[in-house]
Amino acid sequence: MKQKTFLSALVIAGVSLVSCGTGDTASGGDYASYVNPFIGTGGHGHTFPGAIVPHGMVQPGPDTRIDGWDACSGYYYADSTINGFSQNHLSGTGCCDLGDVLIMPVVGDKEWNTAGVTGDVLPYASRFSHEKEIAEPGYYSVVLDRYNVKAEITAAERAAVYRFTFPESEKSGFIIDMDYSLNHQRNGRMEITAVSDTEITGSKTTYGWAPDQTINFYARFSKPFSFEKVSETVDTVIDGKPWSGEICKALLSFATTADEEVSVEVGISAVDVEGARNNVTASLEGKDFDAVRKEARGKWNKFLSKIEIDTPVDSARTIFYTALYHTGVSPYLFSDADGRYLGADGNVHEGDPADPVYTVFSLWDTFRAFHPLKTITDPALNSGFIKSLMLTGDQGGILPKWELNANYTGCMIGYHAVPVIVDAYMKGDRSFDAAKALEQCVRTATYDDNALQTIHGNPTVITRDLMPLSKKYKNEMGYIPSEKENESVAKGLEYAYNDWCIARLAEALGNDSVKTLFDQRGKNYKNYYEPVSGFMRGKLSDGSWREPFNPRGSNHRGDDYCEGTAWQWLWFVPHDVEGLAALMGGDSAFEAKLDSLFTADSRLEGEFTSSDISGLIGQYAHGNEPSHHILHLYNYIGRPEKTQALVDRVFKEQYFNGPNGLSGNEDCGQMSAWYVLNSMGFYQVAPGNPVYSIGRPLFGKAVINLPSGKTFTIIAKGNSGEAKYIKSMKLNGKPLDKPFFTHSELMEGGTLELEMSATPAN
Repeated sequence: MKQKTFLSALVIAGVSLVSCGTGDTASGGDYASYVNPFIGTGGHGHTFPGAIVPHGMVQPGPDTRIDGWDACSGYYYADSTINGFSQNHLSGTGCCDLGDVLIMPVVGDKEWNTAGVTGDVLPYASRFSHEKEIAEPGYYSVVLDRYNVKAEITAAERAAVYRFTFPESEKSGFIIDMDYSLNHQRNGRMEITAVSDTEITGSKTTYGWAPDQTINFYARFSKPFSFEKVSETVDTVIDGKPWSGEICKALLSFATTADEEVSVEVGISAVDVEGARNNVTASLEGKDFDAVRKEARGKWNKFLSKIEIDTPVDSARTIFYTALYHTGVSPYLFSDADGRYLGADGNVHEGDPADPVYTVFSLWDTFRAFHPLKTITDPALNSGFIKSLMLTGDQGGILPKWELNANYTGCMIGYHAVPVIVDAYMKGDRSFDAAKALEQCVRTATYDDNALQTIHGNPTVITRDLMPLSKKYKNEMGYIPSEKENESVAKGLEYAYNDWCIARLAEALGNDSVKTLFDQRGKNYKNYYEPVSGFMRGKLSDGSWREPFNPRGSNHRGDDYCEGTAWQWLWFVPHDVEGLAALMGGDSAFEAKLDSLFTADSRLEGEFTSSDISGLIGQYAHGNEPSHHILHLYNYIGRPEKTQALVDRVFKEQYFNGPNGLSGNEDCGQMSAWYVLNSMGFYQVAPGNPVYSIGRPLFGKAVINLPSGKTFTIIAKGNSGEAKYIKSMKLNGKPLDKPFFTHSELMEGGTLELEMSATPAN
């Protein structure tokens, strides 16, 4: 892929100048040629441009910084130095972890001593420039200016392949840094061993956001090396403060001729070194770098070919296919090629290689659009995700909120494994044990600290975060007293939605008692609505409202809301929009309040306002997930033209073909999944209710190639940058009088035909 020039004005034009003409969907089926992995690597998108395959276990890439919020993926576009290439990363998250087994090619003396280094630039780091950097799906390369070494990376499902081109030198080699990790996590056991003059193995445990994370690796080199291990405990004083830590590195040395290529194959495993070795064999045996790279691109083209778009504008196509690409990063494989995996109970389990286990579930984000998208494009894979979540529920006691490498991180709020499971079931997925799923959902929604079995990680943190008293309060009192529990309003609203989802599964399974109970709990959102101010507010134990109240107030993770203000959280009743409108006094009052959301003062007030509240249009915050359904609420009150206009505005203002192309954290595919669905012309407001809301299609034509072999086509006649309104709608030739259609109608295949206009239909 040639480097692209990132000009915002052209990009805005690219997004708005859509067409119903005959623009190519992709040149020769090479959809990957339209992906720009640098989108989201600037700003606060937190993506990384490493070489990966769809949902692959190994996620190798460059690390340019270690600490701070914008180090979450290890890479930040504004940086000018690279510390090396580690084997696992998180893309688009708001928390930092991983970055294990760093490999750095070096020429000359090896400046390995990182003891006490607290900054982002390590002693052996190299400068680089974006002019000598390329990122494509399945491939990454960069020239390390300090060493005059070209580094290239590609990957298979469970193993990475590096190709380094060295200059002539008697002092070439590598530093393999085991004590390195992103966010300077605390290291536990670290081991590294040369098993031959071309093979290295190692193991490591870190304690960070994932409370107890283990990685094992096996590396095979194409060139023999001499091996030196550096392993010591360092106690020193840095800037007048005591510092102590473990150093564990391998220094590999050899001589090279000019432009000599040295390849390295790396496999990882959470189980053991033998698992890592087997992963290399299973993934790479008989394949060289170029063959693996070609296979990786083929896998991405197959992944991206599930949706075809018709537009003559390259920048619009690039934004779309990059968004679709970002939905293939995580969750990723966790079980080894032989089926073994580390469970949430800390034990190694024998699994089925044909039915793998996955990890990295950012459920607070991804239940909204990422998983609904997968139910359309790859329902079998989504079923695999659900089975992995249920395994965690079996081994750890309850369903996870944010699972990472067999750890309950306890991060975020709600219990959104529930809507992922329920939505799939309501859409016809019968691949999992639904009765057991209902049991797990009920257990997760119920305060019972005995439900937590022996689990992998810190039991104190996990008990506090996974079984908070807020569950007890919401079940017994109908609301969470704001002086008793932090983020009480946000938790209460999410619990109400989650409980409504449980009622839907119970209803489908004929369990009337659970349905009745959880339908009642699904109405608990009403207990937070304060009619005088017209907002959802914190309520004290005595039933009075918390004072003072400021709808623009934000104290990050320390107030009644979660990464948002009262303005944004007012609307989180996706399962009962009609009931919310009734609370506000009817459709007219609902519309007026919703209008004011987009015209309100965008200022945030407070001592510690949340950086997650971004992408603001008034107080609507597209850069964070709680707002993502709000634009479609106008459809429920008969004002679809307002949904259409606002979706169009978000396209133009919030997504760009450049490093700062996302208005908030990518969050494991959620920001991009929103774009993919909405640019095709629809969105699911309430996962668990298999109905799609029609918005504003961005392209003249989009074709979803369904797993069944059928296609669902969205045609927008007369579409253009100005023609953003829908004049008429037909589904399979029959007029639609409301802007909704069902999942079953989509999966049956057919055509949604929209006639566009520059003026509103109403």
